[in-house]
Amino acid sequence: MANIDAWHAVVKSQDRKALNDLIADQAVFHSPLVHTPQVGKPITTAYLTAAMHVLANDSFRYVREINDGQHSVLEFALELDGIAVNGVDMIEWDTDGKIIDFKVMIRPYKAIEVVRTNMAAMLEKLG
Repeated sequence: MANIDAWHAVVKSQDRKALNDLIADQAVFHSPLVHTPQVGKPITTAYLTAAMHVLANDSFRYVREINDGQHSVLEFALELDGIAVNGVDMIEWDTDGKIIDFKVMIRPYKAIEVVRTNMAAMLEKLG
């Protein structure tokens, strides 16, 4: 599936232009750290860029994946600041292979705290 392969390439390369090209203009990002959906390509790109900088470290790996063409669910695991982080990316693709909806869930609670702290710092830095 070309769309999920493109996503994996972006995560591996952390290429901001390739990420931007993969996101639809009307994309919506659902963060475990923000209570409301973040609407639009610029904010979705910003959150995903920050997430890649914070989460896609040397320990990051996808451990399970389900794809049906228009929907992908990817379970990930990593260690961040000594905390084991487990999460799920849920991606919906449009007919052009662009991301139109991206939802992240993270567990356990201690992992949410460490991700929130690191994401806030990265968003400020990228800001």
